[in-house]
Amino acid sequence: MNTRETALPGVLIVEPAVHADARGWFVETFHAARYASAGIAAGLTFVQDNLSSSARGTLRGLHYQVMRSQGKLVWVTRGEVFDVVVDVRRGSPTFGEWVGTTLSAANHRQLWVPPGFAHGFYAVSEADVAYKVTESYSPEHERAIRWDDPALGIRWPLAGAPLVSPKDAAAPYLPDAELTSVAGGVR
Repeated sequence: MNTRETALPGVLIVEPAVHADARGWFVETFHAARYASAGIAAGLTFVQDNLSSSARGTLRGLHYQVMRSQGKLVWVTRGEVFDVVVDVRRGSPTFGEWVGTTLSAANHRQLWVPPGFAHGFYAVSEADVAYKVTESYSPEHERAIRWDDPALGIRWPLAGAPLVSPKDAAAPYLPDAELTSVAGGVR
């Protein structure tokens, strides 16, 4: 397993070892001790696994939770997505900055999204996305920011207008969003 740092401290791209032969391949998608030694979920426990399926052109996000922030280990089991992470921690030196990477069933990459960051993805093809989270889903703590916020300037690889849920379409822009501060409080 190799890990690569991104421009956002704590956000990591994971390249698991792929063992392939004529029969196919095998990938270890999580190993607690190895991932903790790489700084992924160190001191945290994964409490829930999720799987979403998206039609080509679907954009999901940018989602996060306040008070009950989730760390997410994300990977694609079918298809390809452009995955984005945004620092939404007020007071952080990288507040409002984003990183994006391609995750696909073919490249087997994973993305570690620490608590305090918003997450979203655009389905370049039909795609199934799996992710482990460190905090259970909590509807009363769920928040979102607009995927197309001009202040963020995310360069999504869109092929036409994306399919977006009504909730994501109505999400506030970053300056109006309820966010978590670096110290852990909500503002």
